[in-house]
Amino acid sequence: MTSADYSHLPKAEFAFPGPLRDKLVAAILDGSKTSTTGILADYELSGDPLPQPGEHSVLVDSADQPVGIIEVTEVKTAPLSDVDLAHVIDEGEGNTSVADWRADHESFWHSDAMREAMGDPNFTVDDSTIVVLERFRLITNLR
Repeated sequence: MTSADYSHLPKAEFAFPGPLRDKLVAAILDGSKTSTTGILADYELSGDPLPQPGEHSVLVDSADQPVGIIEVTEVKTAPLSDVDLAHVIDEGEGNTSVADWRADHESFWHSDAMREAMGDPNFTVDDSTIVVLERFRLITNLR
């Protein structure tokens, strides 16, 4: 696929540029990460529509370079308390329990960078926070 073939596609950006994004991108490229979780309020704040099954996007690394093309396979919303172990495992981040996954994600969601992105220095999540559970597949590795 040439750059012209995917230049019209939206970017898929995981986390913020830096070590976490690099880790997540590597997991997507090696096939171990096939799901992700976002905060519905983040989509609402940015005005971005929820991803839809069948949509393609360009996966970018921390240098904003295209490294892959992914296709959304499933999207649903649910309270944070409903995230199950299958979704956690498919996130490919090495968590073996929902509790560990949640602690890792809360650390990210409660970070200064996320609170700044949300425009709320006190942003927090709890069991009732609505999350976006997205499944995807890598269809082209551009590396």
